Amino acid sequence: MAHPPVQVLLVDDHQIISDSLSLLFSTMENIEVIGTLNDSRQVMGFLEKNEVDVLVTDLNMPYLNGIELTVQVREAFPQMKILMLTVKDELDAIQDAYRAGISGYVMKKANRAELETALRTVASGQKYFSESVMRELMMGGGKSEESTDHTDEFVQLTKRELEIVRLIAQELSTSEIADQLFISAGTVETHRHNIMKKLGAKNVIGIIKYAIKYKIL
Repeated sequence: MAHPPVQVLLVDDHQIISDSLSLLFSTMENIEVIGTLNDSRQVMGFLEKNEVDVLVTDLNMPYLNGIELTVQVREAFPQMKILMLTVKDELDAIQDAYRAGISGYVMKKANRAELETALRTVASGQKYFSESVMRELMMGGGKSEESTDHTDEFVQLTKRELEIVRLIAQELSTSEIADQLFISAGTVETHRHNIMKKLGAKNVIGIIKYAIKYKIL
């Protein structure tokens, strides 16, 4: 039995780009572009009236940029999959996008195969970061001298800690992780503290860097 097509909404303030992407995605099997918007302020109204599986958005846009749009959409539609498609691969932009709740981050210079992989990956509920984005995360974008993050070094974690790293990277909350692993929220927080201490990570970005590098996602 065939799966229903992945319903995609494209948001980019440049008409020629949204038209080109729409044409490209239409050549992919079981992918359906149900809307293209050039004004990010129209997105919420569209989502309220249409069933969308994946929102593909640019980062730099007038009115609401991709980060602001992601925050707004995630508040109203927590399960929405959001793929950031942009020319910016600076660490600050990547971190801001991740904190906002994106499902994936891919560069506009990507080829058709990577775009399709990114789209299908986030549609399935997994994370996707393009190679250049992962490299930027791994390198830390020229970390300051006072940074103690050493997640570029291999750190051995226990089986339970690896499970929790994977779930944290998938944006599950402490209570959701506790429910999935049949442990208490307090135990999750203890593991989280121990993981960050082992990795020398200051925040969840350090954990996601480790997860990406060692393919735990």
